[in-house]
Amino acid sequence: MNKNKNNKAIWNSRIKEDASILFQKVGNSIDIDKKLFKEDILGSIVHVEMLFRQKIISFKIKNKIIYGLNKIEKEILKNKFEYNKKYEDIHMNIEKRLFQIIGEDAGYIHTARSRNDQVITDFKMWTSSATKEIIKNLNDIIKTILKVSEKNIETIMPGFTHLKNAQAVSFAHYLMAYVEMFNRDKNRFLYNIKSLSECPLGAAALTGTSFNIDRNFTAKKLGFEKPTNNSIDTVADRDFVLDFLYSVSVCSMHISRIAEELIIWNSDGFNLITLSDKVVTGSSIMPQKKNPDLLEYLRGKTGTTYGNLFSMLTILKGLPISYFKDLQDDKEILFKSNEILNNCISILNEVLKNLRPNKQQMLNLANSGYITATDLADYLVKNHSMPFRKAYQITAMIVNFAEKKNKKLNELSAEELKKIEPKLTTEVLKVFNVKNSVNSKKSYGGTSFDNIKKMIMKYKKDIK
Repeated sequence: MNKNKNNKAIWNSRIKEDASILFQKVGNSIDIDKKLFKEDILGSIVHVEMLFRQKIISFKIKNKIIYGLNKIEKEILKNKFEYNKKYEDIHMNIEKRLFQIIGEDAGYIHTARSRNDQVITDFKMWTSSATKEIIKNLNDIIKTILKVSEKNIETIMPGFTHLKNAQAVSFAHYLMAYVEMFNRDKNRFLYNIKSLSECPLGAAALTGTSFNIDRNFTAKKLGFEKPTNNSIDTVADRDFVLDFLYSVSVCSMHISRIAEELIIWNSDGFNLITLSDKVVTGSSIMPQKKNPDLLEYLRGKTGTTYGNLFSMLTILKGLPISYFKDLQDDKEILFKSNEILNNCISILNEVLKNLRPNKQQMLNLANSGYITATDLADYLVKNHSMPFRKAYQITAMIVNFAEKKNKKLNELSAEELKKIEPKLTTEVLKVFNVKNSVNSKKSYGGTSFDNIKKMIMKYKKDIK
């Protein structure tokens, strides 16, 4: 093997002319995939250890290669490594530098492997680490929500359907709905780790290799559970990328929903929460403004994560199996979505730590819009043996009466109620109390204070 003294591409013995400047520009990915240097070096070290164990290379060559790879890693960490776009990607940049350090023995590093299985091995390892980091960040935001919820169990607000007052709820219960969403996101990412557990290394270009390699050894050493089963599928598979991008998109959607909720609650029309000056911006022309720009940022970034998912789906939809250059974009897409999601989780966490519920305004709004009407209908069913539909009709008549009199339900007298339904007594007046209304919802998952306390304790234990 020649030492490649002319610093040409590795395939120069076959491709006689240098690539055009344009092709070099669009063909290289080093600015993106240099993120994979740690995974690439670790994968190469384990690969040559396996080659030595299988008596494919000598002990001396194995040690020389590992020495060179460790030196390269130190150079990169100290920002002393020179990336060359001529060599396309991080994998070839590292290999070229290895030749410079140890000479022609560096050529043994690529025995029984291809860039096809090398790239996807590095990429799976990186994605697995990124997934674990997202799970940690989701745990952090769940902890923040639990803290805010614990302080607001008895803070009463209206629950909305169609953005109209529906029934009274605890503010904590509203927030805890997002704990459920983010917990489902965690479970999706945890499932993805399982789908990342098969090691591609050893599939080579697409057919496997004639060398007597030990794929179980490399799989275990690199933190995988087992090797992949089919060499062609191995180099063609980007399902794990789609799984990651889908999980990011769903999590982004949940972040966008709570952002929209907080934007509405912070608006002057609702005024249910106040945001600290730490998480708002001003206006260039209107001195009085305090705008929820960070929340709007979160809402907008969801569109980018959706776009990344659809980009990857579109790239894959027309590809025959095995490897194609189209797949080069997978890393840039996934890296961007990963960065966006982590930023958004951090921003939302900061916003949640810097909001204050306007408790009196929440209570005032909860006492408007005939929000305890369903409680009255339920009362008629439980205490006067009425079918629910009849109770519904009677309650609707009482609401119409109150609306005509320009009164809230809790402002009606027992005498006024009796004119519509003679069975009613002064006892019914307690159902119009919004705190009683909230506490009456004791069914599992309901908004009663006891239920919320139990659910907070459950998640605090789960998240330790």
